[in-house]
Amino acid sequence: MKIAIIAAMSKELALLLPLLENHSTVSINNYTFHLGQIAGREIVAFQSGIGKVNAAIGTLTVIENFHPSLIINTGVAGGCGRARILDVVIPDRIAYHDVWCGEGTIPGQAADCPPTFSCPLSADLVDSLGAKRGLLASGDVFISRREEVDRIVGMYPDCVAIDMESAAIAHTCYLKNVPFVAIRVVSDTPGAGDNIAQYDNFWADAPAHTFHTLKSLLSAI
Repeated sequence: MKIAIIAAMSKELALLLPLLENHSTVSINNYTFHLGQIAGREIVAFQSGIGKVNAAIGTLTVIENFHPSLIINTGVAGGCGRARILDVVIPDRIAYHDVWCGEGTIPGQAADCPPTFSCPLSADLVDSLGAKRGLLASGDVFISRREEVDRIVGMYPDCVAIDMESAAIAHTCYLKNVPFVAIRVVSDTPGAGDNIAQYDNFWADAPAHTFHTLKSLLSAI
């Protein structure tokens, strides 16, 4: 089984690379892909860059050149009340919060796509990993104000976190018929009173926090 891992942060990618056996690299479309094996599985890992366009181009590049059976995306996300700082989120559905294609379509629904993109992991597996379930919303906007969070939760009442890449990756995987899983750690919750107190240690703790969940997931699938 070949698995592609898309990392949002260089720190996260750096934690993964020492585990790769027979590590080699190849550059395509200005992305550096790290190839190797972990636990008998073929791994292709790379850093996509921020935003939907970078994520979609990177995802299409890895699919067309390496043909993975599964794509996993790791990185950070903003919380929206149901998940706190350093909680790990593995969504069961992913959607855009900044897309509307006009009359006859649902806000958040991309053209010729379902309203949300489904992830293949069972609820029992996600719960066993200690992660939060729910919907992950994506858009090309950094969310910093409570009213922005309220708008997104108004669209998706079960929204658990918000990021800038996952829907574009899920959209690309949907079009290319490749299963996709997101693992995100919550970095902040706009409007919450405890943000400052927890944020100081976030950048030191978050990459390792998500990496432990990623390792557990690789062992379980």
